[in-house]
Amino acid sequence: MSHKAAPTAVIADDERLMREQIVSRLKEAWPELVIVGEATNGLEAVAMARAQEPDIVFLDIRMPELDGIGAARALLGQCHVVFVTAYDQYAITAFEQGAVDYLLKPADPERLKLTCQRLQERLAKNEEEPNDMDVLLDQLSRRLGGEGKSRDYLRWIQASVGNSIRMISTREILFFRAEDKYTRVQTEGFEALIRKPIKELADELDPDEFWQIHRAILVRVDAIDQVSRDFRGQQIVQMKGNNEKLEVSRSFNNLFKQM
Repeated sequence: MSHKAAPTAVIADDERLMREQIVSRLKEAWPELVIVGEATNGLEAVAMARAQEPDIVFLDIRMPELDGIGAARALLGQCHVVFVTAYDQYAITAFEQGAVDYLLKPADPERLKLTCQRLQERLAKNEEEPNDMDVLLDQLSRRLGGEGKSRDYLRWIQASVGNSIRMISTREILFFRAEDKYTRVQTEGFEALIRKPIKELADELDPDEFWQIHRAILVRVDAIDQVSRDFRGQQIVQMKGNNEKLEVSRSFNNLFKQM
């Protein structure tokens, strides 16, 4: 792990707005840090880090192609790693061992400042990653959904609301609905947009919390107000606090067998 006069970093996150937010806040917290690349998935992050040889890589935990833990494993000994995650506090305890740092989404400026201070100290001392880093990564992998543990489902959604990023708890969400190139996230008070497709969301959300009622719609089960039939005999779902009528496709009629 080489140390250059101007510290460098790569940012890896599959959400463009989140990458932009981290870059912006890093410029405020650590003006001397040079961002030499931005990756959209784990494989791209590994290739970019090997080519650019940065001092630090900020890795989103949940990325396509290769997740953040897999990318960190591929980069052992080459750079310092900071994990960026939207997991809840239960999962975050897995990181609180001192060997590797983490940021919760959205990146809090004060927490990011502390992370930057820690990284500056490690770079100044020319510290290497701990020898047992591979063991730590295995522990993190198991803790965050690996062997011997029930799956840790998505609990927060990062979404665009106007020109800002908002973190939305899944407990606030009434339904997801695919619309053109985006997926609408609907709550009682507002709507937001994400690029993640319904199929991917269905795989990442707790099936006991969210049901897919149509190829383009996921609903939160305990937010269902009523299910009725229209003049065609088609099942229609209405959510609490929202007047929109959501059609159940025939392939999902079995969800409401009693009707």
